Amino acid sequence: MIQLSGITKAFPDGERRQNAVLRGVTMMVSKGDFVAIEGASGSGKTTLLSIVGTLTRPDAGTYLLDGKVMLTAGVDHSTIRNKYIGFVFQNHCLMPQLCVLDNILLPTLAHSAKATAQQTAYAHHLMDITGIAALAHQHPATLSGGEASRTALCRALIMKPLLLLADEPTGQLDAQNATNIASLLTKINKQLGTTIVMVTHSKETAAVANRILTLKDGRIV
Repeated sequence: MIQLSGITKAFPDGERRQNAVLRGVTMMVSKGDFVAIEGASGSGKTTLLSIVGTLTRPDAGTYLLDGKVMLTAGVDHSTIRNKYIGFVFQNHCLMPQLCVLDNILLPTLAHSAKATAQQTAYAHHLMDITGIAALAHQHPATLSGGEASRTALCRALIMKPLLLLADEPTGQLDAQNATNIASLLTKINKQLGTTIVMVTHSKETAAVANRILTLKDGRIV
């Protein structure tokens, strides 16, 4: 599913020097796998996930997603993200004016003015899986942190992505809700067969994955 080789990325600092964040990352993830990438704060986990999600372009290296070359001119990354990649961020980024159901269906509007009946039915299926079916018509302001996380997870899955990328999905949750979301990711991986790559600094959250990789000094060790 994912083949990264020799990925490097540097950012300028305040002294106009280049601060190397990734120093030649090589990583392979198989279809249907659940991989956790752990590392200290500032180790480059989010940068790596952003590259995998085609949000950030590396300075060097190669990237194949499901056999397709991602780092050549002419690749429509926005379409790839919408159709094939789901994102779960620390900040849920829910639209406050939309109810839970409409927040989940939001990605479907990238290509049409209205969600189809099949997409709406799938949204309800996802809400059933994640235990928020009763909240379909509530608005984000009325949700707990755990409920908002589940809504964001459903939204990330509505397009049936090949790949789910989770950036510290339990970072803003209390211990019980963090455990619940981590368990839910395992359920999604097994029940829907979705490939998951998650970055986290929590060893407890990382432990639910099939494999744990460590990012240190800009490399996978």
